[in-house]
Amino acid sequence: MSRRADHLVPDLVERARAGEVRAVARLISLVEDESPALREVMAALAPHTGHAQVVGITGSPGVGKSTSTNALVGALRATGRRVGVLAVDPSSPFSGGALLGDRIRMQDHASDDGVYIRSMASRGHLGGLAWSTPQAVRVLDASGFDVVLVETVGVGQSEVEVAAAADTTVVLLAPGMGDGIQAAKAGILEVGDVFVVNKADREGADRVRRDLRSMLSLGDRPADAWRPGIVKTVAQTGQGVDEVVAELDRHREWSQRTGALGRRRTRRARVEVEAIAVTTLRRRWADVGGREELDELAVAVAEGRTDPYTAADGLLSAFTD
Repeated sequence: MSRRADHLVPDLVERARAGEVRAVARLISLVEDESPALREVMAALAPHTGHAQVVGITGSPGVGKSTSTNALVGALRATGRRVGVLAVDPSSPFSGGALLGDRIRMQDHASDDGVYIRSMASRGHLGGLAWSTPQAVRVLDASGFDVVLVETVGVGQSEVEVAAAADTTVVLLAPGMGDGIQAAKAGILEVGDVFVVNKADREGADRVRRDLRSMLSLGDRPADAWRPGIVKTVAQTGQGVDEVVAELDRHREWSQRTGALGRRRTRRARVEVEAIAVTTLRRRWADVGGREELDELAVAVAEGRTDPYTAADGLLSAFTD
């Protein structure tokens, strides 16, 4: 790392913690670009993390995730909380960047110093999030944001990964969406801590809520288990959004009281550490196909002088020595 980078990181962290939006944006850019300074950034931020409530927002396309996120930002700001938003968008096949760019649907808060909104490209990562989402969350947490909203890309039934990245997961559904309950059956139902039936002014909202309540009642739950709330909203007008905030607060209080928050964050850290380690190993192995040892072992396997498992063990030994 250059001397310039050595001086850059402490300054950026200090400015970000002081509330400077440009510094926050620069730190997240270092995360997304996988900068050589990233290790130093994460080390500098680590002592300042653990304060923010991380809320994942997911649901099938068309349920109103961006509109709901925008409404939630307003309701949270009304309580005096600083809010960071990471909106994960599909990637451009040409530039790799987020197709939607800065969310124009959230520009109501563009001039509010207590709100930071960032679009992140999924860059082909499955599960509704970007690979760099956990590190970006850490930047916002350490920068003093009280709540970090993570809005998934909107790919439907594969978005369950958000549950591993959030303290509280909000699942949105809407009447008239043919795959609403079907998506929940496929896995989203199991990850939801708060369920929101958006567009509740449409016909069928009560039926969706009733079906959800019925599905959530299935199966045995311990007496002290979390009971997800179901809230009807019209995000376009803000109707019901305060009730969603109340459910978020209720879940955080329960999580802290029962120790579930600590357990969930430990699992999240475990997944993150594992992902970084696996990625590092994969990069180290990127040139394995060009090693002479592999050619020699392949010939030995083809001629029957050894088996592929023994050859693989030999390659591992040669590569790690």
